[in-house]
Amino acid sequence: MYPKSVNNLIEAFKYFPGVGEKTAERMAFHVILNMDDIQRDFIANSIIQVKEKIKRCKCCNNISENDLCYICSDNLRNPDYLCIVEDPKSVISIEKQGIFNGYYHVLNGLISTLDGINPEDIRLDKLIERINQNNFKEIIIAVKPCLEGEMTALYINSVLSGMGLVISRLASGIPMGADMEYIDAITLEKAFDNRKKIS
Repeated sequence: MYPKSVNNLIEAFKYFPGVGEKTAERMAFHVILNMDDIQRDFIANSIIQVKEKIKRCKCCNNISENDLCYICSDNLRNPDYLCIVEDPKSVISIEKQGIFNGYYHVLNGLISTLDGINPEDIRLDKLIERINQNNFKEIIIAVKPCLEGEMTALYINSVLSGMGLVISRLASGIPMGADMEYIDAITLEKAFDNRKKIS
């Protein structure tokens, strides 16, 4: 019913996660068609530049415009700690808090046998190679607390055990301010497993 160019725009918006037909239509009509030329060109050029300039860091697999990301290029970071995360977004989330000053290694997702994602698919070979080439003292596994995250953390722990490293995992459990009735079984189990003595 719409002109072809508008239909194409609506279909393009549906590539975004969580965007269905109605949201895509609203975005096309109330956002793009009402923009001035400067705004339109800025969005279009930003998409093109990201696809042309962004690549993976040769060292840690984070996103970067250079061969090495800004973290791997920073000699002031603590070389004793390597934090393993599942994706580049996790790096940004931790960095925004300013609570970690070591280095990162970004996996290509999490192991998920149901989805056919095996250890070799998330590039664990690069992680092991990097650990062998550096003198890290502690490996911190910071993947999300879900079934796939648990499987990935256990697998990494089994592969790295015997290398003389401290291997830790971020604590998981009940978030601050949460109502007990809304806590799922896995989160509650982890909260009991990770309980601490009150000092």
